[in-house]
Amino acid sequence: MSGAASDIWLVRHGETQWSASGRHTGRSDIPLTTTGEAAARGLAERLQGETFAAVWSSPSQRARRTCELAGFGDRCIVKDDLAEWDYGAYEGLTTPQILQERPGWLLFRDGCPDGEQAADAGRRADRIVATLRAENGAVLIFSSAHFLRVLAARWLGLPPEQGALFALDTASISVLGYEHHSRAEPVVRGWNWR
Repeated sequence: MSGAASDIWLVRHGETQWSASGRHTGRSDIPLTTTGEAAARGLAERLQGETFAAVWSSPSQRARRTCELAGFGDRCIVKDDLAEWDYGAYEGLTTPQILQERPGWLLFRDGCPDGEQAADAGRRADRIVATLRAENGAVLIFSSAHFLRVLAARWLGLPPEQGALFALDTASISVLGYEHHSRAEPVVRGWNWR
């Protein structure tokens, strides 16, 4: 892997017990599993040779620990806006459990009672995108799946609900950038590399 000087690298945290079982993990601070820690260590080799002007992380311990095990903990700046989607009343539940209670529910369309809607996550993503566009140099970001999906949608100028189109696995790497090095042409350079 080799990126451009202005690329934005997105890393989803390593596996947790809740991510492995499909439980929505927003603001609960769940640690990495042993498997998650091993995958996070593996990120160091996958990111070797890349140069980053800044390294940012969600405040969650799963993202911060992934950053640390990948070899970037000493450079990490925690950004509250990178926090995972707030699932409110659906925190800790699986999608099948939610569907029993609310048939037809879709996170990106319907949001969560007592939590965030797509527009709420989109506003946070917009603040991150604005800061990224002001950066001079590549930025490495550690966060969680649903928020990173919204961030990708907003990077491209799509509604936050379109984040539903971008699946992310644990310990995956994705890259956002610009076509023709033009900030007027944001693109996805790579997605969900494992």
